[in-house]
Amino acid sequence: MSYLFPRIYDIAMKPLEATRFKKIRTELVRNAEGTVLEIGSGTGINLPYYQKAKQVAAVEPNPQMSRRGVSRGRNARVPITLYEASAELLPFADDTFDTVIATLVFCTIPDPVRALEEIQRVSKPDAAVLFFEHVQMKQKTLAKLQDILNPFWEKICDGCQINRDTLSIISDSGLYTEHVESLYSGLFLSIACRNRK
Repeated sequence: MSYLFPRIYDIAMKPLEATRFKKIRTELVRNAEGTVLEIGSGTGINLPYYQKAKQVAAVEPNPQMSRRGVSRGRNARVPITLYEASAELLPFADDTFDTVIATLVFCTIPDPVRALEEIQRVSKPDAAVLFFEHVQMKQKTLAKLQDILNPFWEKICDGCQINRDTLSIISDSGLYTEHVESLYSGLFLSIACRNRK
């Protein structure tokens, strides 16, 4: 894990967060109800937006990122507990969560298939599983450009895979996809699923 990336993440994301990202995050997170699991909470950028949650378990494997999220967790409207853990090995019992949130994190998880298995395990039957992710674009020229840029991007962005086909991985996982909204010409997707187990 990079030591530089957590220091520059919020600064690098600020232009995007100042525009449409804040609205997307706010809409996604404020609808999270009950006992909520956030995968890859990073610097805690989502934490102030929780309104309906009973409590939130926020999981982040990078200690430098999670340290930056502590103050945002303290200032949240709902109880937040931060866990230093990976998405592939979640420290929770089966059928614990009513809602799972993942924003801009599945590009970085080393084993996304295993992470989705864990999400299904720890979330209740019919739990909402909500994603906001960047994905491999459908337009062939742009997808090829993502493939070319990926080795460089991965090094500077702490393992982020700019060309990961996250929607296909989610679709193949067994989660039931209810709605997909394409944003920024398909570079980003908002994906609403249910854990139909």
